[in-house]
Amino acid sequence: MNSLTIAALTFGIIFLSELPDKTALASLVLGTKYRASYVFAGIAAAFALQVALALVAGSLLALLPQRWVEGVSGVLFLVGAGMLLWHKEDEDEEGEAKEPANSSFWKVAGTSFVIVAVAEFGDLTQIMTANLAAKYADPLAVGLGSWLALCAVGGIAIVGGQKLLQHVPMKVIVRVAALAMIALAGFSLFKAITG
Repeated sequence: MNSLTIAALTFGIIFLSELPDKTALASLVLGTKYRASYVFAGIAAAFALQVALALVAGSLLALLPQRWVEGVSGVLFLVGAGMLLWHKEDEDEEGEAKEPANSSFWKVAGTSFVIVAVAEFGDLTQIMTANLAAKYADPLAVGLGSWLALCAVGGIAIVGGQKLLQHVPMKVIVRVAALAMIALAGFSLFKAITG
């Protein structure tokens, strides 16, 4: 697979996985309170950090023999699909944190960075990014596709999250993401078994 295809595949998977995530909700809430560009700068930086950590983890996973990588990838995709399908909404908002005392760029971007960096640590999309980095051994393409997808979802949430949910039910978004992961899991497990 070429780098553009890997980046596009990564973008699609991460985009669909991130839509129903708490980070999108946090971005939406922050975007309604503060200047959108300040919030976006903070979340984009947090996503860059999280993608970099995922790429390091994926590179370590890629050191395993190829059949093992395919098997682990398949299992992780199934786990990701399960997490999406059986996820219960949290009663407490993880996006609610101490608000900045003023609305300067550094205060708003810093608060947005911290909220998203903490919320994304060990999150499904970070695990999927590591998984894709190990599977395709093209960290630049996977990292770019993942970061762009995360930023796109954050931007959509900041600007128009409520409008999307008026037209597309969250259940549909979750099911499409889960089906994509199940298909990838099947493909990975098939490759692991057949060698």
